[in-house]
Amino acid sequence: MIGFDNSWVRDLPGSFLRLAPDAAPAPVLVAWNDSLAADLGLDPAVKTHAAQWFSGAALPPGAEPIALAYAGHQFGGFSPQLGDGRAHLLGEFRDGQGRRWDIQLKGSGRTPFSRGGDGKAAVGPMLREYLISEAMAAMGIPTTRALAVVATGETIWRDAGPLPGAVLARVAASHIRVGSFQFFAARGETDKLAALLDYTIARHYPHLAPGDGIGLFDAVTRAQARLIAQWMGVGFVHGVMNTDNMALSGETIDYGPCAFMEGYALGTVFSSIDRQGRYAYGNQPLILGWNLARLAECLLPFFDTDEARAVEIANERLGAIAGIYRTEYLAVMAAKLGLAAPDPGLTDVLLALLPGQDWTGFFRALSEERRLPPGFEDWQARWRAQAPNLAAMRPVNPVVIPRNHLVEAALTSASAGDLAPFQTLLAEVQRPFAPAEGREGFALPAPEGFGDYVTFCGT
Repeated sequence: MIGFDNSWVRDLPGSFLRLAPDAAPAPVLVAWNDSLAADLGLDPAVKTHAAQWFSGAALPPGAEPIALAYAGHQFGGFSPQLGDGRAHLLGEFRDGQGRRWDIQLKGSGRTPFSRGGDGKAAVGPMLREYLISEAMAAMGIPTTRALAVVATGETIWRDAGPLPGAVLARVAASHIRVGSFQFFAARGETDKLAALLDYTIARHYPHLAPGDGIGLFDAVTRAQARLIAQWMGVGFVHGVMNTDNMALSGETIDYGPCAFMEGYALGTVFSSIDRQGRYAYGNQPLILGWNLARLAECLLPFFDTDEARAVEIANERLGAIAGIYRTEYLAVMAAKLGLAAPDPGLTDVLLALLPGQDWTGFFRALSEERRLPPGFEDWQARWRAQAPNLAAMRPVNPVVIPRNHLVEAALTSASAGDLAPFQTLLAEVQRPFAPAEGREGFALPAPEGFGDYVTFCGT
C-alpha cells in the first residue's frame, strides 16, 4: 500500500541497527497532512491505518525499521557515536516520479543510541515540527515535512511535568547527515565511507560520477549555502546546527529549539541550551562553513590520493564558502527588495538601519509601499531609484510566519486537548504570502509583555 524500497538496508551495512519502534498503547491520529500525502501519491487508504502505522502500534507492509548510526559535533564537541536515540526509519517510499523519500518515526522509543533518554516525545514538540516545517515548505524553503502526528496514549515526563506522548511521521529526501560521514571517518572505515559517498551521489547528485568526493562537496556547499541564505531571508533560527543536523540533501532537518526572529538582531537566540549564542541568527552562515569543514575532513581520501594535495584542495574549497554564501544571500535580498540584480551597498546600508525593526513586517510594508519608520528616508529614496518590482516582492516577503506567541498558545492548547488553535494557525502559515486583510492578528508581532521567548529540544 505504501510500496517501500529499502535501499539503505541493502546498500549501507554497518550504518544502522535493526529494531522495531515501541508499540503505542492507545494511538489516536492528531494531525494528517493531506496535501503532502497527495504530493507523494500515497494511496488514500494509508490514512485509515495512520494511527497504527505511524505510532509503532503496527508496521506498514514492507517496512524494515532501523535506527541510523551517526556521529557529530554538538556545540563544537565531537561525539563519535550519536545515532537515532528516539527515531526509527520505517523505509523508503518511491513516488510516481521515481523519487525516493524516507518515512521516519520520531519519538518512537528507546534505541541503543538513546544515551540515557526515554526515546519518547510529547505532543507539543511534535506539533511544533509539523507547524514550522509546513511554514517553511509554504515559503519555498527546502525542508523535511511531517506526514502525521499520532498521540500515543502514554504520559511522558519532562522538567515541566507529565505531558501527553506523541510520535511524528517525518518525510525526508534522506536522513544522510554530515554526522553520517563522521561516523565512518572516526572509525577509519574507508570502505564504508566510500559506500556512503556513492550512495549519497546516487540518491541526491546523480549527475556526479561514483567516488567524486570533490563534486559531492561542491554540490553540498551550494545546496547548504542556498538553504542558509533562505533561512536568513525569513528570519529563521534553527537553534541547533550541530553537524548531525546538517543534511546532505540540502533540506532543513530536525526542528527542535527553532523559532522565527521578530525584531532584527544578529544575536537572536531561542534555544534554552545555547547559552553562548553559538547558533544565534547571525552566526548561522559561520556555522555553515564550520560544518562543511567537518565534512571536508571526512572526504579527504576522495579529494586526492596524495594527502597533502587533498588538504590543499579542501582548503581551497573552504576558502570559497564565504563568497558562495554571500552570493546566495545577496540574491535572496535582491528578491526581497524587488531588484533586478543584487546591490550589496544598498543591502548593507539597510541592514545597518534595521536593528530592532520587525524583520517580516518591514519587508512586507516595503512591498506594499506603506510608510516606513523614521530614519529610512534616505535609504528608501535610494531604493526607489532602482525602480523595484513591487509585484515580484510580494511572493517572497511573507505576511504570516509562525509568530512565537501564537505558536506557544497553539501548542499549549493542543497539549491540553484543544487542537482548534493549532489547526487555525497551521492554515494561516500554509499561505504565507496571501494579503493580511481578514487575518491581521496573525501578522502582528508578539504583544508587549510577551517577554523573551525560549524553546526547548523536547527530549
